[in-house]
Amino acid sequence: MHVLMLAQYFPPDKGGASTRASNMIKGLRKKGCNITVVTAFPHYPHGKVPTKYKGKPLMVEERDGVRVIRVWIPSLPHNTIVNRMLLHLCFMVSSLFALPLVGKVDVIWATNPNLFSFFPSVVYGFVKQRSIVRNVDDLWPEVFYELGLVRSGLTRKLFDLLTWFSYTVPVAITPISAGYKRRIVAKYHVPLEKVHVIEVGVDLVQPLEVDEESTTDRFVVMYSGVLGLGYDFDIILEAAKILAENKDIVFVIRGFGELATKLQKQILSLNLRNVVFDINFLPEDKLSALLRSADVFLLPMVSLHFVDAGLPTKIFEYQSYRKPIICISNGEPARYIRATGSGLIVKPKDASGLAEAVISLYKDAKLASELGCNGWQHVSTKMTTEKISDRLYEVLASAV
Repeated sequence: MHVLMLAQYFPPDKGGASTRASNMIKGLRKKGCNITVVTAFPHYPHGKVPTKYKGKPLMVEERDGVRVIRVWIPSLPHNTIVNRMLLHLCFMVSSLFALPLVGKVDVIWATNPNLFSFFPSVVYGFVKQRSIVRNVDDLWPEVFYELGLVRSGLTRKLFDLLTWFSYTVPVAITPISAGYKRRIVAKYHVPLEKVHVIEVGVDLVQPLEVDEESTTDRFVVMYSGVLGLGYDFDIILEAAKILAENKDIVFVIRGFGELATKLQKQILSLNLRNVVFDINFLPEDKLSALLRSADVFLLPMVSLHFVDAGLPTKIFEYQSYRKPIICISNGEPARYIRATGSGLIVKPKDASGLAEAVISLYKDAKLASELGCNGWQHVSTKMTTEKISDRLYEVLASAV
């Protein structure tokens, strides 16, 4: 089976969308699939397109046995909503540059970004006379509504119509969570049997015998990932302030995103000496070593419907390191953590509750170890790239 993937974000780009695309490819390759990826020049999140791509409409490369056709995208950082929209719109158009080079395919997977990747996939589907499977990493346009970015009733009706169309045309839809599936079926009246939950999956599960000695004697409570609007960092800073007198506990916030500058200013203004803030890019080996140094991972979700319905990539990556998770959520992430017995649940905005959860894991090493082992056991047996890709393969094969 020859699969065409349309994905604006693809390695070496960072982030959950890129990771999901890459992990699925690894699994599909093991199933014997041939894969062609149409993606943008590397650009996320810094927006600096490498020099070798400058002045070119596209370039054809090979990455781990996969044919990758990279197309033009402007050098813009992902630090504002306007920039993100411009980049998505540009990829919608430039992704069509690759049309003459793609060749024969059996099925098209519109991978990312949500909604925007669907429209060029329609063109590819028409020209190649092949079926489309649409991926759903986030609920768009619902995210724009809840953030207050779209207020006009007429505009909402137009967006809802386009979204309904994007769910109707594909022969199958692959959301990353059961919460997304429920929302798609209920709001857009999509047949239940057309929607298949395909989680992100974990490419590398840390072995049990890995050296877990921390690089510091202090108890490290860590968030690592996108510093974006879907996460509530205020609750972390408030909890850090509550625990400021405990010199054994340190909070680490690392990653990249539009909230980085704001967070840095908040930490300085609150004089939080027990918070380490890091926006440096790290190679995979150093990032892995840093994550292993954590004693607890944080998943601080904002309390919005579109966030509550999803399952972020990092939740599985956290579990793969055999460490407990403190999950701030009322939605799907909390249900998942509770079902897998891999962490403690804190209500949104409850900084005191977060501080208490940190203290309970700090004082009870046995509990922390049990929660971490539960999460590791779950991802290592049910959420590996191979397991998830088996399900995706069945969906794609049925679409051929």
